[in-house]
Amino acid sequence: MEIRQRAYDAFCLCEPLDKVRSVMALWSDAPLADCDTARDFVSPLEPGRPEKPDLVGPKDVPKRSAYTPQGHAALVHSIAHIEFNAINLALDAVWRFANLPQAYYRDWLGVAYEEAQHFSLLEGHLQQCGYRYGDFVAHDGLWTVCADTQHDVLARMALIPRTMEARGLDATPMVQTKLHKVGTPQALQAVEILELILKEEVGHVAIGNHWYHWLCEQNGVDATTFYKDATLRFRAPTPKPPFNIPARLQAGFTPEEIADLPHHQPRH
Repeated sequence: MEIRQRAYDAFCLCEPLDKVRSVMALWSDAPLADCDTARDFVSPLEPGRPEKPDLVGPKDVPKRSAYTPQGHAALVHSIAHIEFNAINLALDAVWRFANLPQAYYRDWLGVAYEEAQHFSLLEGHLQQCGYRYGDFVAHDGLWTVCADTQHDVLARMALIPRTMEARGLDATPMVQTKLHKVGTPQALQAVEILELILKEEVGHVAIGNHWYHWLCEQNGVDATTFYKDATLRFRAPTPKPPFNIPARLQAGFTPEEIADLPHHQPRH
C-alpha cells in the first residue's frame, strides 16, 4: 500500500498507541513504498483521537504548579498533547496535498515519525509519574489553523511549521528553566526529554521553511508578503517574545525574518 494511503489510515486511527505503531511501521517501510502524488482523498472532519483527554478552550485549562507531582504530570501531559497533535499535523501534510515532489512526502513522513517518538517519550514519562495521556484536560485550539488551511498548501507551510511549531522553539527553553528550578529527578528527566525534542523540532521547522520558500518560488509569490497576509487571513497567533533566535536561525529563518519579529530582548 502506498505512502499517502497509509498516512491517511494512520491519521484516522484514534488510539495513540495504534497511531504511533502505524507511523513507525510506515517510516520503516517508506524506502520501499510507492507514493501516489496525484491521488485525492475524502477529508475527515478531524483527525482520529481518543475519547480522552477532554478538550476545552485554552483559557479553561487549569493552571497547576510544576513543584507538585500532579502539577509536573499536568505540564508533561500538555506537551504530550501538543506532540500527539503534531503527529496528525505531519500525517495531514502527507496525505492531504497532491502533486508535490516525492521529497516533500518523505520529509513530512519523517517529521511524523519523530513526533511519534516524542509522544512516546512523554507518555512513558507520564506513566513513570503514575499518569497516562488523557488523565488531564487539554485545549482544543491546536487544530484550528490546520483546519483553516486544508485547501491551501502554501498557507499550511507558512503557518503550521513557521508559526505554530516555531513557537515551540521559543517556549521549550523557558519550560526547561522552570523544570531546572524544580530540580527533582523527575523534573530533570523531563528536561532531557525536552532537549531531544527541541533539537528535532528545529529540523521540523527547517523542513517547513524549505517547502514554504520552494512553494513561493514555484507560484511566483513574495514570501514575506504572503506570510503577513496569511497570518491575518487565517487569524494565526502572532509570535511573542522572548524568541529563541539561535534556534530560529538554525531552522532557516532569514535575518530579515528575524528582524520582522516584534521588538524583544532576544534569548541567546
